[in-house]
Order: sequence, then C-alpha cells, then structure tokens
Amino acid sequence: MDFLNAIVALANFVIVPGMAYGAQLALGALGVTLIYGILRFSNFAHGDTMAMGTMFVILITWGFQSAGISFGPLPTALLALPFGIALTGLLLIGTDKMVYQFYRQRKVKPVVMVMVSLGVMFIMNGLTRFIIGPGDQRFADGERFIISAREFKAMTGLKEGLAIKTSQGLTVVTAVIVVAVLFWFLNRTRTGKSMRAYSDNEDLALLSGINPERVVLYTWLIVAALATVAGTLYGLDKSFKPFTYFQLLLPIFAAAIVGGLGNPLGAIAGGFVIAFSEVTVTYAFKKVANYVLPDALAPDGLAQLMSTDYKFAVSFSILIIVLLFKPTGLFKGKSV
Repeated sequence: MDFLNAIVALANFVIVPGMAYGAQLALGALGVTLIYGILRFSNFAHGDTMAMGTMFVILITWGFQSAGISFGPLPTALLALPFGIALTGLLLIGTDKMVYQFYRQRKVKPVVMVMVSLGVMFIMNGLTRFIIGPGDQRFADGERFIISAREFKAMTGLKEGLAIKTSQGLTVVTAVIVVAVLFWFLNRTRTGKSMRAYSDNEDLALLSGINPERVVLYTWLIVAALATVAGTLYGLDKSFKPFTYFQLLLPIFAAAIVGGLGNPLGAIAGGFVIAFSEVTVTYAFKKVANYVLPDALAPDGLAQLMSTDYKFAVSFSILIIVLLFKPTGLFKGKSV
C-alpha cells in the first residue's frame, strides 16, 4: 500500500505536471524550430508572441464571460482561442511586412535577424504590459478538476490523492491534436511540401516555382497558431503574467536545441526532456522516500536537489551540456 501511495504522490507532483508542462514547451519549441528551419533565424520574440496571443484570448474570453457565454465544464478560453489565433496571425504578418521583410530581401546575416527579433521582443513585451497590465491575470473558468484528490482517495482508499486539473488534461489532448495536424499539413499538403522544400534548399525551391512570400506567410500563420495555443494552455494551467512568457524563452529554446534545432520531432522530445528535468530536479522527494524507505533511512530534510526558484538553471545547464557534447541535439538538427 505504501508503494502505491508513493507512485500516486510521484504522479501527482512529477508525472502529471511534467506531461502538461512538456506539452506546453513542445508547442512553443515547435514554433521556434519552424522559424529557424524555414526562415533561418532564431526568433527571440517568440515568448512575447505567446504572451500577446494569450492576451488576445484573455480579452476575448472576458468579453464572452461578461456576455454570459460559456463553454460548460470547459474553459471559455477555448471558444476565444480561434479569434486569438487570427489576431496573432495578423500581428505576425504585419510585423513581417513592416520589419522582417526589409532585412530578408537584403539577405542579411542571421545574427542581424536575431538582433531585429530582440527589438520586436521588447516592443511586444511593452505593448502587452501596457494593454493588459504587468500583474497576474486569471481567466480560467469551468470545472477545475477532471478528478480531485478527495475523489481519488474515496475511490481507491489510498492515503495519497491524485488530482488532475482540467487544464492539464486539455493541454495534453490539445497538444496531441495540434502536433498531428501540423505533421499532416507538412507531409501531406502541397503547401506543407513547398515549405519543406524551401527549408531544405531555398535556391532549388525557387527554381521549382515555389513562391517564397507564400511560404513565409504560411510559416507565420502556423507559428501564430502554435504560440497562441501554447501560451493559452500555459496561462490556463498556471496564470497569465506577461513577464513569465519572457522567462519561458529559455526553456523553449533549450527544448528546441536539445531536441535538434530545425527538427520538429526533436522539438517535441526536447520539450518533454526539459520539462521533466525541471520538475524532477526541483521536486522535494521526502514524501515519496518516507513511503518506500524504512524509518531509519527516511530523510530528515526535503530531499530536494534544487529549489524551484532555480528551475530555469536546469534548462540552462542542459542546454550548455548539449551544446558542448552534442550540438546537433538528441535528434540530428536538420531542416523541416
């Protein structure tokens, strides 16, 4: 019985949160890796793109809530999500036309595009905080839990309760659907194949009659969808605070690079590697240890390797190790 309690405690605080966080990072890393693979630069504005996309969803959600529109047991934000994706798509296309296109047409070095994206990042961050404010904004509604700890205890008779939040279940299900649709689009549609061809060899793709501006347009639209979905799911699971998304840039880039920058499969794998590393290293294992170890060996302290305040240091450490010993990532970094 103690062993089962240990498993439930581990699932409650490591496995379930790790799965949800990993799915959020994977969606964010997919956006980064698509831009790198197709447009050939590292977009440092991606975290704040997620923030702006989520802000659009929140504002529309508040409008729905004030009008009495809801989605039953599910968050109303899901109804607002398509509108948020559309607005984010318009934002990114407008940003490309006003900013990135000028430098892309002059074929500047990737480092110049990176610096340009930094400028875009600061502008987006300032706009988000100006419009919605710098503080926490909660917009989740509907049923909070798929199963609560109390219900789990009543069903199983165990001392430990397993709680699965609706946002966690939605995150995993939505991530699976989004990834499946993305891979179908890239591998089965004419536009997706054009994007992959452009990524593999730009000059050959142009000679084949592929319209580069069309490829760029669809890339930004896909990135808008990925960023808005990832940001909204993260906000529903935790809470929305603009600066948090700026901080998420490190684990998102770490996930993309660890998996293999430019490789969509690598971005997904990297997201879960980073997420479970952060959650595992910062979890206090005292409760689990007390269940499985005899009293004489039970730890007196928290049995925590690192405080949660330093969880981003885990991403940074893994990133440095991968760059030093396997710079192509777990999956060989390649074009989309």
